[in-house]
Amino acid sequence: MADGGVADGLRSGQLAAAAGVNQQTLRYYERRGLIPEPVRTLGGHRLYPPETVTLLRAIKTAQRLGFSLAEVVALLAAARRPNPGGGPVSGHGIQSGARAKLAEVEQKIFDLVGIRDTLRRALAAGCDDLVACAGDARCPLPSR
Repeated sequence: MADGGVADGLRSGQLAAAAGVNQQTLRYYERRGLIPEPVRTLGGHRLYPPETVTLLRAIKTAQRLGFSLAEVVALLAAARRPNPGGGPVSGHGIQSGARAKLAEVEQKIFDLVGIRDTLRRALAAGCDDLVACAGDARCPLPSR
């Protein structure tokens, strides 16, 4: 216990600074169920356990990897779900999520390469007017 009979932990500002987020993000994540609701001091201040820093960093990492907050919620729920064999429930954790996200990213890369190649052909063909070019058989821009 800290002085005054309050459990040890981090206040919102301390946690936000340590995790590299702002305090509004903490409250939003709390409402979305990404981080557990903290205990409150006698004065009403939120007091988070130190391991919340790691949780927040993991959430931010997942977002940088392209996971939506809804997907992060699902990943965290899978990790918290009890499994008689220990660890997350098979097929619902980061491995499954990463496989699905990788397939999505690879599809986007494929699509972007196609867009890049079409734009290069349009530049090489000298296209300058979208409507006029689309009516020209030499135009590489899709007309449908």
